[in-house]
Amino acid sequence: MKCSCSPHGRGAQRSKVKGMAMGKKHKDGKKQKSKKKDQTEYTVVDLSPALTQAARSMRTVLSRNLLESGLYAGQDGVILSLAESDGMTAGGLAHKLGVKAPTMTRTIGRMEAQGFLERKPDAEDARLTKVYLTELGRGSVQAIETAGSACDHMATQEFSEKEIRNLVRLLKAIDANLQSAAIPFDEPEEI
Repeated sequence: MKCSCSPHGRGAQRSKVKGMAMGKKHKDGKKQKSKKKDQTEYTVVDLSPALTQAARSMRTVLSRNLLESGLYAGQDGVILSLAESDGMTAGGLAHKLGVKAPTMTRTIGRMEAQGFLERKPDAEDARLTKVYLTELGRGSVQAIETAGSACDHMATQEFSEKEIRNLVRLLKAIDANLQSAAIPFDEPEEI
């Protein structure tokens, strides 16, 4: 029989089990929550469904958060693009956001009717019409940023800063790979 004071004896085994049941303690003596990591062995075939579902869930939460400010899905990108560079053409916005010009024209019309945007002839070239944010549009930038931040925090709860950095780096790499191999196709009508 082994001595219970030995590191390999019964006492050591019991304290290990006890320690696990009680949880780890920080230096300050407080209990630390243990994160249960998903131990599933994922492969590349799991990537597309998981990424698609995560993007759909993220967009749903963001859209719900944006409704309070009167914005619909996709309109946040138009406002943020114009906040960065006000006075863009519809074609320039469409290119920047990766949608077709007719889709962008309809979106601009809807947002103009809502009071977020206005169209004005270009001062230097009257053939061009440029899109500008109204006061209401400029005022919605903070609401969009707040909605986006809340969505980001919800999506990454219990992630470490390192995990978030790695996730963003990997998602950007995936996007770059897909963008370089992208073949244009007809997109859905609304953004």
